[in-house]
Amino acid sequence: MVLESISRIIKVQLPAYLKRLPLPDTIGGFARLTVSEWLRLLPLLGILALLGYLTIRPFLPKKKKQKDSLINLKIQKENPKVVNEIDIEDLNSANVCYCRCWRSKTFPVCDKSHLKHNELTGDNVGPLILKKKIL
Repeated sequence: MVLESISRIIKVQLPAYLKRLPLPDTIGGFARLTVSEWLRLLPLLGILALLGYLTIRPFLPKKKKQKDSLINLKIQKENPKVVNEIDIEDLNSANVCYCRCWRSKTFPVCDKSHLKHNELTGDNVGPLILKKKIL
């Protein structure tokens, strides 16, 4: 049923539509077309423009990847890098650094990915460092 409808459109309705279009014989003939004739040409011109764009799109320059956006929008912006240290008595190891840039491949542990992020964006985000409190 669907293929029959598509076949009818392509074999019968499309040729009939194209025959009724007011296509002038010369380029100057386009200047003499009336508004209603231009409106009848509009769907065809739109389809031709779309096909032209789809044809040249692979050859257009690719958009560059957008740089990372800032993570730290307002905290300690006067500091070159925001790092907080917290002393905890019950910590098993001497220091534990937690990621706050969300780029660490070992998340939630910091792997210093914030250094590249800060360089690319001008941000100042750094890790949260938990230190073992020495009594």
